[in-house]
Amino acid sequence: MSSAGSGVFGGFTKLCKGLAVILIGGHIVVQLLPSSLTYLALIPARTIPFGWNLITGGYVEQSLHGVVVSTLGLLFMGKLLEPIWGSKEFLKFIFVINFLNSVCVFITAIALYYITRLENYLYMPLSGFHGVLAGFVVGIKQIVPDQELSLLKIKAKWLPSLMLLISIAISFFTPESATYLPTLIFGTYMSWIYLRYLQRKPEAKHRGDPSEDFAFFTFFPEFLRPIIDPIASIFHRMLCGKSEVSVDAEGYTLGGAPLPGSDPIEASRRREKGARALEERLAAERLAAGKKTEESQIDGADNV
Repeated sequence: MSSAGSGVFGGFTKLCKGLAVILIGGHIVVQLLPSSLTYLALIPARTIPFGWNLITGGYVEQSLHGVVVSTLGLLFMGKLLEPIWGSKEFLKFIFVINFLNSVCVFITAIALYYITRLENYLYMPLSGFHGVLAGFVVGIKQIVPDQELSLLKIKAKWLPSLMLLISIAISFFTPESATYLPTLIFGTYMSWIYLRYLQRKPEAKHRGDPSEDFAFFTFFPEFLRPIIDPIASIFHRMLCGKSEVSVDAEGYTLGGAPLPGSDPIEASRRREKGARALEERLAAERLAAGKKTEESQIDGADNV
């Protein structure tokens, strides 16, 4: 059992381990020095002049279960995403999504205050890594959408939608939903925008992932897509300009030339790369666990 556990809990990258130390360290600091939460967490009324809390808030977990979930999520999802994206892009993704998420949560809190006149929205300390974790889930949807999760019996492409559905349902029964629900929603949406339109791919010499399999409507079930697609198209034109996009036998075109990244072959190659990386990692872990099991059995026989 210990050998199998060592296979599952092994192979974490140095970058993920370092970020995990930051999350654990931030939690310890706010527990030992509660007053530090005023300077580290995102408190909308104090963001000016404490503007740095737009960055630091995402790395501070206030609860024990929060730091445990965030640390494990970072280590396990980072083990899949970092080798595919590269350490530099992985770190950039975390920083960008954390910052954009904090800005969106800040604006939402200010708006809710002016709508309700409840000062709680201004002085509630908001923090946590769960917005970035939501972004990781979107990254997994992009890389291995058709990978079936044996535990949940669903494909990876439905993970972001399932996560948000469960979070929204729970929010009706928990009074502190304002501290996590906007972060999860904005974390999911901002990460999709980043991966869809902004992420640089050196090997492809273009930004983003305009493939049909990663369109916004793929987050929704089939019966909702006719409603969602026209709304999503408005934001798509805002982000991509007013260029005419047409479809022909060779795929998407833009002004008569193929749109970079829209080639179905390239999209398929990217998914195959992610699936292969996941399968290789799982095979390596199973092999390591098998070898250690055999060694333990041999040692047991020798002792007998």
